[in-house]
Order: sequence, then structure tokens, then C-alpha cells
Amino acid sequence: MGFITEHFLLQSETARYLYKKYAAAQPILDYHCHLSPKDLAENRRFGNLFEIWLEGDHYKWRAMRANGVPERFCTGDVEPYQKFLAWAETVPHTLRNPLYHWVHLELKRYFGIERLLDRDSAAAIWQAANARLMDDDLSARGILERFHVTALCTTDDPTDSLEYHQQLSESGCGTRVFPAFRPDRALRTRDPISFNRWLDKLSAGANIEIARLADFLAALENRHDCFHQHGCRLSDHGLDYCHTESCSEAEASAAFVKVRSGYALSSEEADRFSSYLMIFFGHLDAAKGWTKQLHLGAYRNANGRMLNGYGRDAGFDSIGDWPQVALLGKYLDSLDRAGALPRTIIYNANPGDNYAFATMIGNFQDGNIAGKIQLGSAWWFLDQKDAMEQQLNALSNCGLLSRFVGMVTDSRSFMSYPRHEYFRRVLCNLIGSDVERGELPDDEELVGGMIKRICYHNAADYLCLPMAHKAAEVSAAVAANGHGLPARGVEAPRIEQMEKGS
Repeated sequence: MGFITEHFLLQSETARYLYKKYAAAQPILDYHCHLSPKDLAENRRFGNLFEIWLEGDHYKWRAMRANGVPERFCTGDVEPYQKFLAWAETVPHTLRNPLYHWVHLELKRYFGIERLLDRDSAAAIWQAANARLMDDDLSARGILERFHVTALCTTDDPTDSLEYHQQLSESGCGTRVFPAFRPDRALRTRDPISFNRWLDKLSAGANIEIARLADFLAALENRHDCFHQHGCRLSDHGLDYCHTESCSEAEASAAFVKVRSGYALSSEEADRFSSYLMIFFGHLDAAKGWTKQLHLGAYRNANGRMLNGYGRDAGFDSIGDWPQVALLGKYLDSLDRAGALPRTIIYNANPGDNYAFATMIGNFQDGNIAGKIQLGSAWWFLDQKDAMEQQLNALSNCGLLSRFVGMVTDSRSFMSYPRHEYFRRVLCNLIGSDVERGELPDDEELVGGMIKRICYHNAADYLCLPMAHKAAEVSAAVAANGHGLPARGVEAPRIEQMEKGS
């Protein structure tokens, strides 16, 4: 029997029934990812399994380093098959790490491969996968169609030209691809050389000479407008914590002149300047009806030597432990008092913040938009079964799980779409177990309807993306045509009311 069976992670008949009938056939709206717009615009064809699976994947690099694999096999210039072989030798040592689940789920869903990956199977898997990569449904856009991705949002710096998004909008691609506005570099005022280089790019992109704070804000608003014209409806901020220091316009102006003149801001000056900008960004988002995403609490670039050698996003980050609650509350309150609090999704990197964040979002629900403030899906190091369940439980206990906008890949890899299946199985197992214990009613319409909404429809309704597809039409088409995955038998339903709907 293969490892990834139709009952994978589904520990009860009710869970299996709910997954098969209400979750598996839902399309995907991947509203936060790091896929390359260039790869999508050019419909990249992947030359081998390394290119599609290992290139840029810091999750795998961390595991390989922990297994004693030299850096040259991770980020170095070793030829692709040798890097893949080093990964294959590492995989058996990832037992109980979510990587072990993801690896074999991905091999099965993309290539139909059910063998366990290790050194002995590596050559055969490499050859079989590479042959399969020649097929059209495993090109960059083919993958989106195969997994029924109706829309996705990439992560884009304000200086990005958005040329590839323009090409995509004119390409006839069946998946709508939108940019998301990620202005993190606007806050990096401790490094004036890098900051001013970025400002020069921003100046060119906005066609505004930037000498003063007013010029800077005008250029950011110009790019915000341009993103909106390209269908963007989400911003995103990767922050240690929310910046909430009081900062007047005069103080912000003085800080900007200082860093524009080539001098680094002190920690206090940088925090105040960041606070000023974060309020500014909140007003921009609210005025256009965007959704703001706050990714809080990651401790980034802990290893300075490796940062200098290999740059950011190379696998040297971890969970941070800053006081979050008061700062988050103060930030949301500042925007709310100004009538400028947009829809907001808050992701926490530290599981210790689950209940604090889950209760904080309840302070700013406005009675007009259902689920206006969201506790985002389990993120980064929490993107696994145990932490997904913790996030779902915290949200259930303190808020409305039924309004949750669900899963994102948050990935640079085109091989990550089975993470939605993984999440849906975890969700259905959790709910199915509650039903079997008598903690939720045996009501198919009530329980199944909630699962469908969490898997797709809540996000489609919440995000206000300029979608060509209607959610109901898309999900009906997916249900009719399958989910691009091997057929699964329907389990005999446990509860009588579920039989009526089957």
C-alpha cells in the first residue's frame, strides 16, 4: 500500500466523507504566494526535477544542512542531479517533519509517483519526473490549470514594473494573476546605501524626483495607484512587530532628509519613521478597499555570516519572540480611530500568540463586513498539521471559524499546491472528529457548507478581486471535472443526514 492513500490524515469515516464531498473538489484561490510573475508570463517549462522542486526552496535547504549536507549542495554550483541526490538522501531523516508529508504528496500529485524517496529510489524518480515534466500540464500555467487555481496574488515590490502582470492580463491565461503591494523596503532606513538605491528605482518607476518626504509619499501613492490599475487588491507587510511610535510629519520629514542624505537612522528614529509610513499605507489601502496583510513575528537573518554569503531568504530565519499584543492593538486602533482600518489579515509566526491574536481581531470587527479582521492561516514554521490545528482551534474558540478565509501556499515553488489539499484534510479531520464525538451536530448542510466556504468561497467573497469567474460556477465545474487528482472512492457516510445529501 502506498504511503499517501485516499485516507491520508483522515482518521474517521465522517472526516473522509466531508473531505471527499465538500473539500476535495473546491478550486484554489492562492491570495498570498511568492511565485515569479516572469515564470508565469513566459509559461516556464521546467528542465528537470531540481528546477521545479529544489531551486530556491529554503525549507529543504534547512533540512539538508541539519543532515550534514555541505552548503554547495544547497545554494552552491553543484550540478542539479547531485543536489537532488543530496536531498533524496536527506528525506528519510525528515520523518515526522512536515517535509516528509509534502515530499510524497507532491511526488504523487504531480508525477503519479508513489515510491518513497531515498538514495535507492532517487535515480528512477529523477528520470520518471523529468519525463513527466515534458507534458503541458506541468508548465507554469499548466500547473495552475491542473490544480484549478482560479486566481493567485504574487508578492511585488513597489518598484516592480508589473510588465509581466501586464503580459499575463493579455495572455488569455485561465488563472487570474494579480500583484500584491509589499513595501517592506520603504522601512529599511538603517542601511542608507541600500535604501537610497531603492529610492532611485522608486523615483524612476513613479517618474517623480524624490528629495523630500512629500516626494516619497507621492511616489509610493503613484505606485499604489498603478498596482490598483493592474488588479491589485492586497498589500502585505513582513514586520518583526507593528510600529506604533508617535511620529509627527515634521519628525518624519527630518528623518527622511537624514537618510536621503546618506546617514543611517537610529533605532528610535527608524521605528518612528516606520510608524508614520505604516499609518500612511493603512490610509492608502482603506481608500481603495484593499485588504492589508500583516506577517508578524519572524526572526529573520539570524546568521550574519550566511546572510553576507548567500543573502536573504536562504533559510536562516526562525520564530521570533517580541511582545506583539499591545503594539498590534495600538496600530489597529490608530487606523480605526482615523476611519482608515481596511480589511486586515494578521499572520503570527509564534504559536504562543495564537490566542492573543485570535482575541485581538474581535476588538475591531465592525458589524458591516463579515470577518473584516482575520487571523491568517498557520504561517511558515507553523504551516504543518499540529500548528494548523492550533490555529483553527484558537480561531474557533475566540472567533468565527466559519468566516475564515482559509489557506495560502506562501511559496516560491510551483510544487506547493498540494498544501491546499493538506490543509483541507487537516480541516476535515478536525471537524469530522468533532462530529463523531457529538461535539458538532450531524447536519451535513451546516457542517459541509462551512468547509466549502473555508476552502474557497470565503476568500473569493472577502478579497474583492476583479475576478472573471464566479465562485459558484468555478466550483461546479471543478466538481464535474475532478480536481486533477486520482479518483477517490466515497466513504460510506457515518451520519444519516449525510446519506440524504449523497
